[in-house]
Amino acid sequence: MAPPPRHQGVAHHGEMGGTARFVGVKALEAGTLAMNWLSRPRFKRPSPAPRARHRAMETSIQMRQRDTGLYDFLPYNDRPMIAWPGGARIAVWVVPNIEFYEFDPPRGAIRQPWPRPSPDVLNYAMRDYGNRVGLGRMMEAMQRFGIRGSVSLSVAVCDHFPDIIRDCRALGWEFLSHGIYNTRYLYGMSPEQERQIIHDTRDSIEQHTGQRLDGWLSPALSNTEHTIELLAEEGIRYTMDFFHDDQPTPLKTRSGRLMSLPYSWEINDAPSFKSWNMTPADYGDMVKRQFDQLYAEGAESGTVMGWPLHPFNLGQPHRIAMFNEVLAHITSHDGVWLATGREIADWYDTHCYDAFRGHAVV
Repeated sequence: MAPPPRHQGVAHHGEMGGTARFVGVKALEAGTLAMNWLSRPRFKRPSPAPRARHRAMETSIQMRQRDTGLYDFLPYNDRPMIAWPGGARIAVWVVPNIEFYEFDPPRGAIRQPWPRPSPDVLNYAMRDYGNRVGLGRMMEAMQRFGIRGSVSLSVAVCDHFPDIIRDCRALGWEFLSHGIYNTRYLYGMSPEQERQIIHDTRDSIEQHTGQRLDGWLSPALSNTEHTIELLAEEGIRYTMDFFHDDQPTPLKTRSGRLMSLPYSWEINDAPSFKSWNMTPADYGDMVKRQFDQLYAEGAESGTVMGWPLHPFNLGQPHRIAMFNEVLAHITSHDGVWLATGREIADWYDTHCYDAFRGHAVV
């Protein structure tokens, strides 16, 4: 099938097993950002009967669960103004996820890479279609409308499909890290193992594209409680692991200067087609409405529309016309900044980051 991986990585014997291009992973179902606990409940109730008291204590613990502590609360209607270059109302960045899925990956203890018994020829082939066929259709459409992609890259693509990297470079696209394989997760990794993943992806992107690594999207949206701090320590400038806002957000880390860039789950083509069973017409209408609302709000303060896409979804023959229609709609408006993630992060860091940090509600 595909050539063997280039890197040996560090041997780690865990539930994923084996030695791959990077450190093996002990798959855990948890791995979301760590939650902290308040020291007291938010309200006081009369003491319940002894049997009910235990249930009430459990409820109280659940209610004391607070936010991640990684960013401040900034109400949408009470923030410093964002002024994008040239007076643009909205920054639009398009994010093709160019991924590599292993045909027969090691099995995890809890989360399995494929929904069917391995080897899952069906799901592997569906995703391989995107790299073989669908991506070319998307590239042609985006080039027609003058839109550069910010590639969320499984860096194993550099080894397996170097022609894809060459074509993206020729179009002036940005490369950011989406891990190594999209069938390997960060769940259960130690900080040093996770740090090695960051080093591997950074080195691979620099070697094969000549670009520095500025952006990050965790593979298959897997995180540990260490991910954000490690990204900041390693000089990553923005992450898309949060889906919490329509403007960039400074993240609270012990070091570095890391921000979250808007990357909308709501207009992500993967759940839209695979989970929500949307038709191309309905999906295209939804994306246009997303743009229209953010464009209108951008008259007061600049907004961001991050559009996550997957070539094996949107590059299908029956969907590509809709993609062209949406791009035509977006580019028909004045005051639209067609940017890359790096460009948005650069501008925000220089002109807005400190003002947003100083304006937080505490």
